[in-house]
Amino acid sequence: MARTSRPLAALGVTIALALSSGSNASLSNGLTQDELGLELHGKKLFDKETFGGNGRTCLTCHSKDTGTLTLSDVQRIIDKADPNDAFLIHDALDEDGVGTTRVQAHATIRMTIPLPPWLSLADDPGATHVTVFRGIPSTRNTPALDPVLLHDGRAPTLQEQALGAIHDHYQNTVEPTTEQLDAIAEFQRTEARFFASPALRKFAATGAPPELPPGITPAERRGRTFLVDAPFSPPSKRGICALCHSGPMLNMVNQALSTFAGGSPPVGARFINTGVTIVNAPNNPIRTWVVNDGINPVVRIDSPDLGVLLDPTPPAAQPPPSVIPRAFFAQLFKIPTLWGVKDTAPYFHDNGAKTLRDAVAHYKRFFNFTEEQDPVGSRSLGGFIELTDNDVDDIVAYLKRLAPNRMDK
Repeated sequence: MARTSRPLAALGVTIALALSSGSNASLSNGLTQDELGLELHGKKLFDKETFGGNGRTCLTCHSKDTGTLTLSDVQRIIDKADPNDAFLIHDALDEDGVGTTRVQAHATIRMTIPLPPWLSLADDPGATHVTVFRGIPSTRNTPALDPVLLHDGRAPTLQEQALGAIHDHYQNTVEPTTEQLDAIAEFQRTEARFFASPALRKFAATGAPPELPPGITPAERRGRTFLVDAPFSPPSKRGICALCHSGPMLNMVNQALSTFAGGSPPVGARFINTGVTIVNAPNNPIRTWVVNDGINPVVRIDSPDLGVLLDPTPPAAQPPPSVIPRAFFAQLFKIPTLWGVKDTAPYFHDNGAKTLRDAVAHYKRFFNFTEEQDPVGSRSLGGFIELTDNDVDDIVAYLKRLAPNRMDK
């Protein structure tokens, strides 16, 4: 679910792939660019191609089982203690370039992102880049069913995002061809591993959307009521998860929220603020960001990560600063799909929720309190209902029904 503490413009952005990854075998080694141009097998490129870099391929960080790396995955890599491992290097390591404390505790990667012209850092005004720490976005159900792939919607196309990952995380010495990037993208759009269930793969192929499965146990049946589209009518809690997890992929704002909030956020909005950066469970470094859009008063924001405000090319649907100040979009992050969510822990952009129950329990603060009572409380929705521990248990029970293949039963 997601924060509605501010109105929100629809921010649909075509993006893609995600971080780096894979085995140590490189198709690039020993091949000329002409020969590489002939190697357009998407699976080989995704699973094995290092582009002459540090040993990573897409598969290094995007596992076949979940499309990401869980805390258990990271621990297994650490326990294996393989000196040639391609994951425990570079941006997976602590600031000292050796330790694994952060990745072991949170499974986050160090991201170095260019600062757009409207952002600067109070403690380093001349900086051109900023470092943030984020979880690895899952490639499950993407990009075929969700063109917005990263947490902040930064890249305009899947190919450009893949190229950015190869540059930043592979540290490549061989440049991928346009045809190779296209092959990687097509592989992700069609291969079975990138879908949480046959129903979702069918949806990608035919346009026939999946339906919410019925609950089997009493807890699942109660939990399902939170995911159905329904007007927000306190004290009823029916449909509160669907306010931000609606649509075929359970990842967008619905009409009920837009109506209750006076049209903002609009129906279909994909980015929103749930107060995760305020909680900052991983204790990521907090920076003072200076937002100057050239029109509105300069704003200073203390936060570990500004999310979509780091996108250098805001989508056309986002109003210009003359209509809504750029600072308004600070700390908005992508609303993720709930299909297959059981298998993609940790949760949130910073991996701040280690379990599915932790993620759902976060919304007790979001719904139960106003923004004045608790900074995580929703400005629009806070204080109208009371989400209980029993409610959290029921929602978790139903979300587990949305795991791979179970929805088809």
